[in-house]
Amino acid sequence: MQGRKILFGITGSVAAFKVAGWVSSLVKEDAQVTVMMTEAATHFVTPLTFGALSGHQVYTDMFSIGAEEMMAHITLSGDADAILIAPATAQTIARLAQGMADNLLSAAVLAAAAPVVVCPAMNTKMLAHPATQRNLATLQELGYLIVEPESGSLACGEVGSGRLAEWETVREVLQRLFAEQDLTQQQVLITAGPTREALDPARYLSNRSSGKMGYALARTARRRGAQVTLISGPTNLPVPPEVNLILVQTAAEMAEAVREHAPAAHIIIKAAAVADFRPKEVASLKIKKQDADLQLDLVPNQDILATLGRERRSDQILIGFAAESNNHEDEGRRKLEAKKADMIVVNDILGKRTGFDVDTNQVTLITRDGAEQLALLSKEETANSIWDKVMTLGKVAKNEAE
Repeated sequence: MQGRKILFGITGSVAAFKVAGWVSSLVKEDAQVTVMMTEAATHFVTPLTFGALSGHQVYTDMFSIGAEEMMAHITLSGDADAILIAPATAQTIARLAQGMADNLLSAAVLAAAAPVVVCPAMNTKMLAHPATQRNLATLQELGYLIVEPESGSLACGEVGSGRLAEWETVREVLQRLFAEQDLTQQQVLITAGPTREALDPARYLSNRSSGKMGYALARTARRRGAQVTLISGPTNLPVPPEVNLILVQTAAEMAEAVREHAPAAHIIIKAAAVADFRPKEVASLKIKKQDADLQLDLVPNQDILATLGRERRSDQILIGFAAESNNHEDEGRRKLEAKKADMIVVNDILGKRTGFDVDTNQVTLITRDGAEQLALLSKEETANSIWDKVMTLGKVAKNEAE
C-alpha cells in the first residue's frame, strides 16, 4: 500500500463508524488517503474524525468556494490510484448505477479513470430489493468491483445479509488491484502448518509450526492472479480470501490430499512442517499415567516432497521448505538434489524473528543456479519475494501459453 493514493468515499450508513479503522489501517501502511463524505455521512461521523485519521482535508461539498476545493470532483479522482466507497448505501449505489453526478462523491466517481471498489451496507430487505440488485449488477457490468456484504445481526435489529464486509476482505481486494498479475491462469498448490500424529484420544505428536508462511504464500499468490488450493494442518489463522482450503490433521491425510490435487497444479509449494514419524500404535483409550510405557515406538511417515519429486510432470514447478538450525546452505542444497525440487526455501528456526510462530522471516533460496539470502522481511513480503523468484525458474510462461 505504500505511496498508493486512495480516494475514500463514505456515505450515510450507521456502518460509517467502522471505516474509521479502515482509514487508520491504510495510513499505517503508508497509503495516502483522501476522504470524501456525503452530507448524510456527516450525521454519523464528523469530518474532523476522518481528517485527524487521514492527515488530509476531508471533502464534503462539490460547490465549496475554497481554492483547494475548486473542481474537486475532477482533481480528486484524477489523482487516485483507487476509489473505495464504504459503506455504500442503496441511495449511492442507485446514483452510481444511473451515472448521476449530483453530489461530490458521485461526480468524482463519474470522472474517474481509477478502479472503483464498492462495499454495500444496508438493511437486508433493501439489499434484496430487485432495484438494488439490478443496480449492483449494473455496477458490475460497468467494471466496478463489488465486495459482497456479510450476514449477521444488523443495526436495525434484523438478522441477514447486509453487514459491511470485514476490513481484511476489502484489503485483499485493494492489494490485488495493485499486485502484478503474473500468476494468472496458474493453478497453485500449497501445504502449510503442522501435522498431528495421535498417541491416544487426548495426546498427539506435533511441532511448533504456526502455518503463517504457507498462508502468506497462499494469500499473495491469489493476489497475483493464481487459483490457489491450500492444504493445511491445524492452525488458528483466518482463511485467505478466495482460496480453496482443505483441512487435514495427520501426515497421511496431507499426503492423500496432495496426491489428489497435485496433478492439476502448475506450481507446488510444500511449506508444511510434516511430522517425519508417527507412533507405531495409537491407543484407543487415554493412556493412564500409572500404566504408561516410557518407551515410544515410532514409524516413518511418507516423505511427501520426495514423492512429488519422483512423480511430478516435467512442466511442474516444485518448491520445498527446510527448517534448519545450522549449515543452512549445505542442507538446502542436499535437499534440493535429494527431493528433485526446483527450489528449497531454508528457514532459520533458531532466530528470534525467524522461523516458527513469528510474523517476520529471513530465508535462503536455494536453486541449481546458486543461493540467495533474503533480508529480514514480513512473511507476506517474504512470500512475494519467493513468488518473484518462481517467475525466474522458466516454466511459468510456458504454462500461461498453454
